[in-house]
Amino acid sequence: MEYHLTTPLSKEPLKALRAGDVVYITGEFITARDKAHARMAEYFKGHRQLPFKLEGAAIFHGAPIVKKEGEEWKIVAIGPTTSARMNDLEPAVIGHGAAAIIGKGGMGPDVLAALRDNGAVYLSMTGGTAVLGARMVKKVLGLIWEDLGMSEAVWLLEVENFGPLTVTMDAHMGDLYEAVRRRASENIKDMRL
Repeated sequence: MEYHLTTPLSKEPLKALRAGDVVYITGEFITARDKAHARMAEYFKGHRQLPFKLEGAAIFHGAPIVKKEGEEWKIVAIGPTTSARMNDLEPAVIGHGAAAIIGKGGMGPDVLAALRDNGAVYLSMTGGTAVLGARMVKKVLGLIWEDLGMSEAVWLLEVENFGPLTVTMDAHMGDLYEAVRRRASENIKDMRL
């Protein structure tokens, strides 16, 4: 199935999603890589309020290539990074309200459990499509934690029909990556030399 969703994302439409579905998102994206996740963890531990809203958020594992035009930032390219690097920190981000995690390569079993427990999803974007991704960004809404560096800072982006994104981990413990690994293992066992 194909779905067009708008942020902030609510739980009901996300519960309808199943691994293998295709999603397009309109609204606000929050980029967050390794250092931004570590900073969020510090905020959670200190019971401090984040400078952006996580409830119903779409978190994008990636960093834009940007250029400044006058007083405004313009996105030149934005593609996904490998999500597994955030495995240890992502359950807390999901637990604090993030509704969709977008990246590439999937995530681990603790993240899958957090998706189930919080009615959230993991969406995969094909690597190597950063220029196409930039075309779906309508505006830079903000830059937060610039001290982390431009690629690690949090960028708030307005996107329109950002996708196609594949639901690869759903709120019902569906995991396309694990299904492929399992099938490949079974096929290897059946191979005879």
